[in-house]
Order: sequence, then C-alpha cells, then structure tokens
Amino acid sequence: MNIKKIPLVNRELSWLSFNERVLQEAEDTSNPLLERLRFLGIFSNNRDEFFRVRVATLKRMAKLGKRVREAIGGDPDVILEQIHKRVLSSTQKFDRIYRAIVRELEQQGIYIVDEKHLTREQSVFVRNYFSEQVLPHLFPVMVDHAPKFPYLKDKSIYLAIKLQRVLKEKKSRYALMEVPTDEISRFLVLPAVGTKRYVMLLDDVIRHCLHDIFPAHEYGQVNAYTIKLTRDAELEIETDFSKSFVEKISGSLKKRKKGVPVRFVYDEAMPLDMLAFLRRKLQVIKHDTLVPGSRYHNFKDFISFPDLEHKELAWPTIKPKSHPRFKRGESMFAAILQQDVMLHYPYQSFHHIIDLLREASIDPRVEAIDITLYRVANNSNIVKALINASKNGKRVTVVMELQARFDEENNIYWANKLQEEGATVIFGVPNLKVHSKLFLIRRRENGKAVQYAHIGSGNLNEKTAVIYTDKTLLTADKRITSEVEKIFAFYRDNLKPGSYKHLLVSPFSMRKRLIQLIETEIDFAKDKKPASIVLKMNNLVDPEMILKLYAASQAGVKIRLLIRGICALVPGIPKFSENIEVYSLVGRFLEHSRVFIFHNGGEQKYFISSADWMTRNLDYRSEVAVPIYDEAAQKELQKIIDMQFLDNCKLRLLGGTKENTYRRNTATAMNAQEAVLALIGKKTR
Repeated sequence: MNIKKIPLVNRELSWLSFNERVLQEAEDTSNPLLERLRFLGIFSNNRDEFFRVRVATLKRMAKLGKRVREAIGGDPDVILEQIHKRVLSSTQKFDRIYRAIVRELEQQGIYIVDEKHLTREQSVFVRNYFSEQVLPHLFPVMVDHAPKFPYLKDKSIYLAIKLQRVLKEKKSRYALMEVPTDEISRFLVLPAVGTKRYVMLLDDVIRHCLHDIFPAHEYGQVNAYTIKLTRDAELEIETDFSKSFVEKISGSLKKRKKGVPVRFVYDEAMPLDMLAFLRRKLQVIKHDTLVPGSRYHNFKDFISFPDLEHKELAWPTIKPKSHPRFKRGESMFAAILQQDVMLHYPYQSFHHIIDLLREASIDPRVEAIDITLYRVANNSNIVKALINASKNGKRVTVVMELQARFDEENNIYWANKLQEEGATVIFGVPNLKVHSKLFLIRRRENGKAVQYAHIGSGNLNEKTAVIYTDKTLLTADKRITSEVEKIFAFYRDNLKPGSYKHLLVSPFSMRKRLIQLIETEIDFAKDKKPASIVLKMNNLVDPEMILKLYAASQAGVKIRLLIRGICALVPGIPKFSENIEVYSLVGRFLEHSRVFIFHNGGEQKYFISSADWMTRNLDYRSEVAVPIYDEAAQKELQKIIDMQFLDNCKLRLLGGTKENTYRRNTATAMNAQEAVLALIGKKTR
C-alpha cells in the first residue's frame, strides 16, 4: 500500500479536536465549577502554544510553495483557512461557556465584577489598591505620535486606549499600556459582603482608574480594549562555530522574543478606526491572523483563579500514595534489588524518585549517577539532589537537553548550577533531541558493581508529576540496566550507538522493533489465532506506523488505541480499518503515559515509553521503550488500561461522524482516573 494514498487526518485539525475535548470539560457540569473555569484557562494556554508553534510553522511553509504539500498532506494556505474557521467557532463556544459559568458562580455567591458594577465602598477599595499596588507598574505609551511603535511581547496582554478630547475640535489620541500580570495577580478579591464574594480582573481595575493616569479635564472619555499578539516560537540556531551550544541557544531565545506575529487577538468591541490603526502599525494584514475576541484575553491566568474558600467548588486535594514496597527508614536499593517497582503518577508519590536520588547522594557505596533531564521544575529538587551527590564525591553526569521548547532558559540555568558544583553536563547530542527519561545509579555491593535504572514515560519534574499521569520503572534487572548503560555511553561518545535486545531505542531500533511486533500479530491473525494490540500515547502521526496498523486491521488484528492528543489514523473504514477503535481520555489529570501491549500469542509483551508514534520521536530523538518483565507490574498495568477503556464518564470516541462523542451509557458511572486512584489506595493500605 502506498503511504501517500492512505487516509490520514491532518495533524493540526486533529490537535484542534483535542483542544475541543478540553473545552468540553469546561462545559461538563459534572466537573466542579471552579475546575470548569480552570479548564477554560488550559484551553486558552494550549491554543496560544498551538499558534506559536504549529500555525507559525504552517505560515513559514506557505512561503515555500508546492514543495511542502506532500510533507504536510495538503496546501498550507488551505489548512490555515480551515484552522481559522475552527478557531473562530471554538472562540464563540468558549465565550458562551464562560458566560454560563459566570452565571453559575453568581448562584453560588461569587461575582466577577467589572468597573461598571462597583458599589461606592468597592470603588474606594479599588482606587486605593490601584494607587498603591498597580500604578507604579504602569507605563503608557502615546502611540499616535511616538517615533516608533512599541514592541508587543508574546504572552502579554495590553490595553489599547482611545482618548477622546474634551475639546471636540482636537483629534482623539491612542495609547498603549501593558497589563502587568507578571508583577501583580490577574485577580483582585474585593471585601466580602455577607456571604457574597467579589472578584475583579486587573484589566478592569486599570479601566476603573484610567482618569488617574489620563486627566479628565483633557480627556472627557477614555476607553480601553484588550489586545494580544502571539509570536512565532521557533528557535533559529546560529551556525557560528566559534560559539558554544549554550551561547547559540541563548542568542536564539532573544530572537524568539521578537518572533514574527502569527495572531492578533482583539476585543471585538474596539472601534473600527482604532482597529485599522493598530493593524497598520503592527503590519497585520492577512485575515487568518486576526481573531476577534471578547473583553478578556490570556485566559490561561484563570488556571490560578482564587478558591475564595469555596472548597466544595473545586476537586478535593489528592495526596499521592506511597508505594507499599518502600518503607520509611529502609533502603530503597534493597527494595528495588528484590523486585522491580513500577510507579504510577500522580496516584503514587514522585517523592520516591527524589528520595532515591537523595539516598544515592549520601550512600558511601554509590559511585556514580547518570541522568537525562528534559524539563525540570523551576525549583528542582531533582537537580538539588544531584548537586548534593556531586558535593559528596559522586561522579554525576547530566545529559541536559537545551532544546526543550519553552524550558530552554530554565535548563540553561540548572546546567550552569550543576557545572559550578562539579557535575559533568552533556548538552544533548548533535542533530538528535534527547527525550528519554533515564537515570542510572552505580553502587558497589560486596565488591561488585550493581546498577539501578529509572526508565519513565514522563519528565523528572515534581511539579508536573502531580497533574500528569505517567509511569516509571525502577529496576536492577541486568538485562535492562546493562542496556541503559549503553545509552549513556552513546551520549558520551556519539560514535557508540550500541545494540539493544530488550530496550526499544530511537532512532536506532524502536521503529524496526515495533513493526516486527505488529507483524507478529498479523501472522497470528492470518493463522486464525487471537491477535491484538493496545496502544496508549499522546500522539499517533507517523504515516509508516499508521500504514502498518491499517495492514494489521485488514489481517484481523483487533486494535484499541487510547490517544490523548493528535490522531492521524482514521478508524472504522470498512475492510480497511474496521478492526481499529480509537478513544481519547481527557479528565482531571493530563494523560501523558505511553503504553504498548501486544498479545503475542498469549505471552503478552508490555512496554512503557517516552515516545509517541511520531516521525520526530522515532527518527530524530533519543527515546526509550522498556519491557515490563515483572508479572505483578504487568497485571497492574493491564488492570489500569482496562479501567481506562471501561470509562463511561470522560472517554470520547474519535473518528467517524461523531468526533469527540462521550462514550456514556446507563451503566454505573465509571471514571477511570478516580477508579485508578481507588485501586492504588487499596494496594497501599
């Protein structure tokens, strides 16, 4: 079958479908009210990144003409037009959901008020707050007479202000002012009135006090409209060989901040003359760049909307469970040596990983720690443990990937800190992004070297580990640890790729081994034996892998896919992909783990991995999938996957005419994430 002719869903449109699932969660009244508001924030943040990365890429491709059509599966201009229509439609739905949530909040005694609906007492409070806390951070620019139009930062919001003169014969003026959300909370909680709580957005605080900046005797009417500019986030790395890689990345970050505009969002209530003025000054011309919006932008701030002591309107706090194998005061090395340990975040505590590295940092028998870091927390305890290990004389080698999008500055900071404390830092591999989630601890036991390995599906990041579902294997199995050692040898010397019998390693063997596993299922199906594949991942895009899954379906292999984000595969086509079912699970936690299960004639093969099935992961990144050999871990993994496919609260059907349809029925409600939490809690007791 020709890859060029197989049915594929455009990846950008599929991603928009994913974000629409997030918007569904904001609309779902089974979610607590404040969590629905936060889902609006997540939706907004996702869409901003989509424009910075994917739309920006399409715009660059559109300039290259016909050469790129095959590469992306269509004309970039046509895809951009489709994106524009979907974005406008989802924006209208977003605004409708927000208005509905605001009304429901009012029924709970929570009011989001603007400058037009303040009592006298509230007005005095707001003016005092503005004078003391806000005004020192405001620096308006009179843009109509400015010699150069001010630079608009990405991720920031601005108030475009129209100043109408008291004397009508004088022309109106325009000003521009950044809303200082980096210095001040976006939300001001006003004094309660009885049981009623009031919240005001910083934008409206400024609007209420505009005459404190622009005197009323000169400007009779002052109106402010929120605008936002989204810029291309692609890094253009210099080829200057006299500079270090860190210097090149640092220079590219400065250029990113001044990237080409890819979207201009504005308050649709803005006067046309003002909109025309701003478009002209910003050189925003194409219609697909302009997005008319509501009064407020940067809804990502609503992720941090205040609780207002209404805990019943939010999800109850979940305390991750301790793994039953790890006992307080006992060596974690002894537990791992006895039996493999699999951790499931956020249901189980990520602090086990920090504890293990802390124990390694002070254990006199530990000689060395090798680790890969892709995205770390801003105040990373992982890095602190590594620094402590280095101070205690351990050989610490950190493979720090500097090209982790939007985390480059943080990674450069921690890389410098580690080097200052004596750790060896390797800045990735040339032309290969290191995305694997590994560490290897070498320990001297009874005169022999014993190695302990961590292989995970998610980043070594304690912040994301409480909101992302990920899986980690901790093992002393020599079959695994010896091959993890080979991967670190490759990171040190790129001329030593190594050979791997147990691990699936990109870009060397993962694609080939996965295809072999699929072909094994095809052979079983052709022999009329049970054959099945279960895959859970964030994105399924790679055409060759999709082609192989289509071939498996045609051979009779039963395939179930759980894809959180982009899915280019089209299920349910008669005599083609009719044996493939595709679902997506979007709920309280971000489903981030990658799990591959092959029936293998009844001798199931289980893998967890850092890799999605995308061309970049299989061919242009260093990724690892690890087999799960421990039977108890296999059973637990299978149980969790089964629960997810049984979900009838948050599971959606992908593909066909009913895209993003909830899989709900009259059976007892089954929320998989809640069920897994209960399962893990039961095992812990």
